[in-house]
Amino acid sequence: MTSFRLASLRLGGAMRLALGAAVLLAACVDAPAPTPAPTASSAAPSVSPTPAATPEPTPSPSPTPRFTNEPDGELAALIPGQVNGVPVVVAPFDEFALTPGDVGTAFGEIGNRFASLALAYVEQPRLTLYAVRVEGDPVATGDLEPHLATAGRYVGIAGLDPEPWAPAVVGGHRVWTRPEDNATAAGTHLYVWSSGDVVFLLIGVDDALNRALVAALPGEPAPSSTPSPSESASGVSPSAEPSATP
Repeated sequence: MTSFRLASLRLGGAMRLALGAAVLLAACVDAPAPTPAPTASSAAPSVSPTPAATPEPTPSPSPTPRFTNEPDGELAALIPGQVNGVPVVVAPFDEFALTPGDVGTAFGEIGNRFASLALAYVEQPRLTLYAVRVEGDPVATGDLEPHLATAGRYVGIAGLDPEPWAPAVVGGHRVWTRPEDNATAAGTHLYVWSSGDVVFLLIGVDDALNRALVAALPGEPAPSSTPSPSESASGVSPSAEPSATP
């Protein structure tokens, strides 16, 4: 009886010892291995900020044709109310449908800078005048030469051949002029010139009236003519309106 109880105690103790060893072993197996601390060589490299790129300058937009007509009282006031006793009608800005962009199509890149258009006319003898304000750099009469053919076509003169165009001086102003062709009424003449900030386009069938209106409007002054020594000695004065190339 005593030996059986002792054996039972020994057996129970052995079992508890084995169970404790198993738990300890399991604990050792399940515990995660410690992660080694990173060394200096494995640390993440420092990132230097990338400098922002210098933005490219944005070019200024080029002028574009204007298809609205801003009233310009000073422009309209340049046109006289009559010439050679004939009334000149200056149309109110809100009574005609043309715009600076419409006339500008005949003048290329210069026409893209047309800002306001004034329109005037004589009923009899027939005459029509277009005066357009130019923004930006002044325009010389000579600058208009590449656009003479298209300016002529705009007002009904074929203008395909530039030869009929000729430089002239009218009223002390440099101008380009062209006579009639087979598409226009007899006696028709066309004049194109600039005062720097205004470009003029005129067509009419009475050239005396045409020239009188050109002389009454602003324009680029023609260079003064210096008489030669022989002219000065003889007392002969040069022509008041010498021909000059714009």
